[in-house]
Amino acid sequence: MRTLIAVAYPNETQASEERVKFLKMQKSYLVDLEDAVVVIRKQDGKVKLHQLFNLTATGALSGGFWGTLIGLIFLNPLLGLVVGAGAGAVGGALSDVGINDDFMKQLGEKLKPGSSALFVLVDSEITDKVLAELRGSGGEIIQSSLSHEDESRLQAALSAAQNAANKG
Repeated sequence: MRTLIAVAYPNETQASEERVKFLKMQKSYLVDLEDAVVVIRKQDGKVKLHQLFNLTATGALSGGFWGTLIGLIFLNPLLGLVVGAGAGAVGGALSDVGINDDFMKQLGEKLKPGSSALFVLVDSEITDKVLAELRGSGGEIIQSSLSHEDESRLQAALSAAQNAANKG
């Protein structure tokens, strides 16, 4: 079951730090991460998306390889490389896998200037071990496809350290 979670953070760097936690959890087989995008709303109000995968570069590399191969067949590898890389880059730029970019930009517009959000798409359960890893990061869930109960558990884990710090 695919689950989307978007968590807002009060500064521009924290969402990137939390994405690193998710990548580590994926290496430990705690989550099956399909996509993780950091959205930053700059002080000037502009929204920037930092994708996990650069499809334009991947497309250019793949297109360059196939273009060179086809160019070798037709005795013009340089032309094949240029045409293939260009076509691959365009194809990669037009591809959208994972979380919809327009959706993330719309939610990014609602962030306060100087803040960030982490959008993750997982194909696994949010287990107690995952909640323990995220405990105390201080984010606020702004969108999710979790059940109300699971969303409440996740928000409680995110807020755990903040509540303790506010009481003490």
